[in-house]
Parts: sequence; structure tokens; C-alpha cells
Amino acid sequence: MTRKTAPQALKQKRSDASKRYRRIVVKAGTGVLTGGADSLHVPTMQSLVAQIGDLYGEGKEILLVTSGAIAAGMNYLGISEQVRQVSFRQVLAAVGQNHLMHAYSSLFERLKIPVAQVLLTRRDLEDRQGYLNVRNTILSLLQRRVVPIINENDVVAVDEIGPVFGDNDTLSALVANLVDADLLLVLTDMDGLFTADPRRNPSATLIPRVERIDSYIESLAGKHVSTWSRGGMSSKLQACKVATRSGVPAVICNGREPNIVNRVVGGEDVGTYFSTSVSKMESRKRWMLSGLSLHGVIIVDEGAEASLRRRHGSLLPVGIREVNGPFQRGDIVYISNMEGQHFACGLVNYSSDQVDAIKGKRSDGIPELIGCSYGEEVVHRNNLALI
Repeated sequence: MTRKTAPQALKQKRSDASKRYRRIVVKAGTGVLTGGADSLHVPTMQSLVAQIGDLYGEGKEILLVTSGAIAAGMNYLGISEQVRQVSFRQVLAAVGQNHLMHAYSSLFERLKIPVAQVLLTRRDLEDRQGYLNVRNTILSLLQRRVVPIINENDVVAVDEIGPVFGDNDTLSALVANLVDADLLLVLTDMDGLFTADPRRNPSATLIPRVERIDSYIESLAGKHVSTWSRGGMSSKLQACKVATRSGVPAVICNGREPNIVNRVVGGEDVGTYFSTSVSKMESRKRWMLSGLSLHGVIIVDEGAEASLRRRHGSLLPVGIREVNGPFQRGDIVYISNMEGQHFACGLVNYSSDQVDAIKGKRSDGIPELIGCSYGEEVVHRNNLALI
């Protein structure tokens, strides 16, 4: 038997993984949907819908996270110059969302595929009950073979409307996390992640596979410049980081390439593939890892870090060295080592003031130190997720 070369092995591995893609989140940015112009590009939208239709016909579940509402609003109102005033961009989003959804509805109707509009903000997912309500609704839509078309609710999400068109990168990752997707596919106006911006540096090369998004990979994001993307490659990398650390692989690729969605789902070696080294997690841990409700940081010593990492233990007060708050009992916090690296997050049993009072002490001394006790653990292992 001949031994596969490294590139052949990676292609085979990626092709094998594609067979397991059943629930797929597709994120289409404004730069893709407009073709780089100042209005929605209908042929591009038709192609995207046709590709989703092909996968739908194969029995796959597709969730479409889309930008483009502000661009549609600008076109409808005849506005060509960039608008930076937040309140007016909200007006454009309100006007454009209707036209964006109408365009999608008409295209999907030709294929006899039912769709539903889902408008979300980060606040909708910050609390556990809201997270579960949204999850249950979207899963019910998928069960009924309805394609959810998801967008950030720019009319009310003031913080999310940036100086250029919003991208929904973070939202797409949160949705992939939310529904336990098999793949997050981020469509952009570039072929993937490069060693430098290929439009400025002809020697830049595509990175076909990323095993781990570390500081080096993140540093490459600043070398990519996009006209339309609010967060650029940086926000796309962060989206992939959120997805992969909860067990969802991701691909960044060029949404203007012919039949790109079907090619990626079919296992073709295009774009940049971000692998995941963790298995899929239960819903509560995925919610914690989404980072939506993080309120502080607990810094622990080497012994506590080893216990959490290797022995899957609970976080006890004796291993805590510093507390950065404020946070309340029941909040989610980062857990960091002495070098400042976040390696876990979890649901705390005590407030920041209480943790500060009991840090470095034995658990049996908690009642005497703070006048009450909610258990021996500051964070129980069942409420903790490694990053």
C-alpha cells in the first residue's frame, strides 16, 4: 500500500468529514451579496439559493445567516454615499430588511422551499432561557423542513452597527453553536485566509487548513483588508474560533466562486478549513463557551489549572489567586492561569466579593469567612467548560 503524502491525507480527511455534514450554517456577507457594488446582486443571490436548494433536496438542514439589509435600504432609498450616523443606518436597516427578505422569499418560493425570518441580537442569547427559546424555535423550523433566514436585528442592536456594513460573523458562529451544527461556512470576498492580503501582496499564499487559531493565525487577520466587512478577516477568525472550540468545524471561502457551497459541503479542498479537536458539547457548555454572558475573570495557580485541565476537577477556593469582577453568583466567568491565558469558563457559585474573601482558603472555612455557603466549589465541574 502506498502511503499518502501530507496534502493527499488532508484532502482525504476533509472529504471524509464532509460526509457527516447534515446541519450546515451558511453565512453570506454584504460583500458577497452585493458583488462589491452598492446594491444587492440578484444573480449572486439566485446562485446561493440554488445551491442551498440542492443541499435541501439531499435532506440536509441549512441555516442561512445573511447580511445585506442596510445595502438593500440604501438602494431602495437611492442613497449612494456611505452613511455613518447610527440612527439613520437603523432606518436603512428597517427599510432594507423587508426588501432583503422579499428577495429571498421569492427565490426560495420558485424552488418550493419554505423559509422563515429570524431577527436576533446578542441580548436574545445572553441569558440561558432566551438561548433555549431561540434554540427550540430554530430546531422546530428545521424539523418542519423550513429554512431559517437569520439576520442581526440592526434596528435595535445599536452596538452591532459599525461604520461600514455589518457582517453577522459573530452571529453565524453563535447560531452554529446554538443548533449544534456540523459545519459553519463563512462566505466572503476572498478565497480564504492568506499569509498576507493577496490584493496587495502577490506573493501571499492561501492557508488551506488551520488546526488551531493561535496568536500567529490571529495576527494574519490584520493583513487582510475588506471594503465591505465591518470586522474584516479578524471577525471571521473569531467566528471560526467560537465555532471550533464548541466542536463545529468551519470554512472561510470565496462566496463569488461558482457552486462554492456545494463544493465545500462535498469535500472539495477549497478555502481555508478550520478543524476542531473537541467533540460536540452539551447545550449548556456550548452556551457558556459562546462568551455572551462572561462577567469577570478568576486567576488560578498551577495546581488548580492541572486539576481542571487533566483531572476534570471542580474549582476550589484554595487554588484561586486573583479575582477580577464584578460578577454575581450564577454568572459565567473566565478562568485563567498565572500567565493570563483563559483556559476555561464556568458558572460561579459565589459573587466576586465572596470569591475574593475565600481565595486561597480551604473550602471548610467558607461559612466562617463570608457567613454562608453555597457548596465547597467556586465552580463545579458540571458547570465548567475547557476552552
